[in-house]
Amino acid sequence: MGRGDLTNEEWLRLKQHLRKCGQRGGRWESHRRVINGVLFRQRTGVPWRDLPARFGKWKTVYERHRRWSADGMWDRIFKAVLADADATGCIDWSMVSADSTSCRAHQNTAGARKKPPRVPGRRTPRQHRPDEGLGRSRGGLTCRIHLLGEGSCRPLAFLITPGQWGDAPQLVPVMERVRVARPDGGRPRTRPDHLGGDKAYSSRRNRRYLRRRQIKHTNPEPKNQRANRQLRGSRGGQPTGFDTTIYKCRNEVERTINALKNSRAVATRYDKRAYIFHGTVTVAAIRLWLRSLSG
Repeated sequence: MGRGDLTNEEWLRLKQHLRKCGQRGGRWESHRRVINGVLFRQRTGVPWRDLPARFGKWKTVYERHRRWSADGMWDRIFKAVLADADATGCIDWSMVSADSTSCRAHQNTAGARKKPPRVPGRRTPRQHRPDEGLGRSRGGLTCRIHLLGEGSCRPLAFLITPGQWGDAPQLVPVMERVRVARPDGGRPRTRPDHLGGDKAYSSRRNRRYLRRRQIKHTNPEPKNQRANRQLRGSRGGQPTGFDTTIYKCRNEVERTINALKNSRAVATRYDKRAYIFHGTVTVAAIRLWLRSLSG
């Protein structure tokens, strides 16, 4: 067993989820070796062609990762691991925090472009396809990972968008992705006890959404929003409650981001297609949960 490979306990947990999530039979062989190859590339960020020979043919490892990213196999495994963690009481629902991080795109990632219609007499800049999750921001060509982290510094849900997209509009889509199945059946759990966020998530739309779902939240109110509310008088509503003690727990999501970005293929995006990069981030999240369950 090489450095970074699945331990025997981690493989036993993952193997049962492969059967539950619809593993194909017959031609699929050496799942453990191939998954270890995916984990090696995700941890080190090496090109697929430079994978060590002990993982088999690099094309096999890449195709397995690409296909499982395309058909949602990694997502199903991630949901199964979350259900297993919730059944054992490993998910801390008391405080869930939201945040985002930018991932710089490698130069080889910037190849999927789409030319807009040419306007006579006007120079039209080349734009990237909106479905590839790439955009221009201060850091150059980047993508952004919006995620929710639970109290033990592990991800519950995430979403990938172009780098210039803001945080506040993505809170609702990320919250809708939280669906943890119950071991005894029934409706999955979708609501944490408390939600924390920074000033970027303070908006009337988000507060209205959280009130409708009866989710307590703690996030600071920007000065301009507070001033506009005070100018409206009684129509501006009541000031938002802010507990500094609870807000200190928001660093848990930042530590979750640091744990994910320990994987070089997550910190820097080498995947051209957005669905493959989504699978890479999902593999990193699955590994974090497997380590916590097996530790």
